[in-house]
Amino acid sequence: MSYPQSYHQAHRSAQGYPPQQGYSQQPQYDQQQQQAYSGQQPQGYAPPQQHAPPETTDSGSYQNIHYTIKHRNTNSTLNLQLGQNDLIKAKPGAMIHMSPTVKLEGAIKFSMRKMFTGGQMSQASFTGPGTVALAPTLMGDIVALQIANDGKVWNVGKDAFLACTGEVDKETKSQGFSKAMFSGEDLFIYKMMGQGLVWLTSYGAVDVIHLQEGEQHIVDNGHLVAWNCDYKIEKAASGSWSSVKSGEGLVCRFTGPGTIYMQTRNLDDFASWVRSQSGGS
Repeated sequence: MSYPQSYHQAHRSAQGYPPQQGYSQQPQYDQQQQQAYSGQQPQGYAPPQQHAPPETTDSGSYQNIHYTIKHRNTNSTLNLQLGQNDLIKAKPGAMIHMSPTVKLEGAIKFSMRKMFTGGQMSQASFTGPGTVALAPTLMGDIVALQIANDGKVWNVGKDAFLACTGEVDKETKSQGFSKAMFSGEDLFIYKMMGQGLVWLTSYGAVDVIHLQEGEQHIVDNGHLVAWNCDYKIEKAASGSWSSVKSGEGLVCRFTGPGTIYMQTRNLDDFASWVRSQSGGS
């Protein structure tokens, strides 16, 4: 039986014979298709960056003390470089690590009178030379507040204080029962004066507002970190702004001149949410 010539050519190619002249076994692709199959990128194509965004830090110095705030906004740490005999006062339990050359002293000053008058109950102090790393209890940011020796007094929430330089005077004072009950702050707050740096900590990030003479601003309850201007408690137009702790429909109205530091999250609101999710009340 005889077969046409085209059959023999196809049969030889199927058995591994070289194809006939002019025939290509692989289909032809244009340059862009070939680059796609080979994993190469077309000319002018910029591949996406795979590395993480740069870390946001803040750094500065006061006299011989140098500081750097790292891992900002949620997991912030305060890293201090202390010179010889440089002193830092800090919240007890805030230390992460330190050089063996740093002298740590802790004082617990307990008395029944101080419980009711707002006297300082405890304090940790670090004396250089060496490095010290501090961190707050809650997730949030750390910011540096400069205290000038100009007679102005800064009010700082007790949970917002992390550390300060040695020349800053820190006193615990009562802000009055009515303001404590309705402002969302504790009965006792810190009064900061003197000269130096104070490092504040927040639950969440920190917003700062500067008020001019006579300028007013309303702050929701539970978001105060620090302030140096007068405020009063008043009824808000909408009760949804206030928390259970601060009273239905009450807010803080600040009047300038002065500056207000606020935290973007409310710890009382978060605690209420946790209780609601766990079936608590």
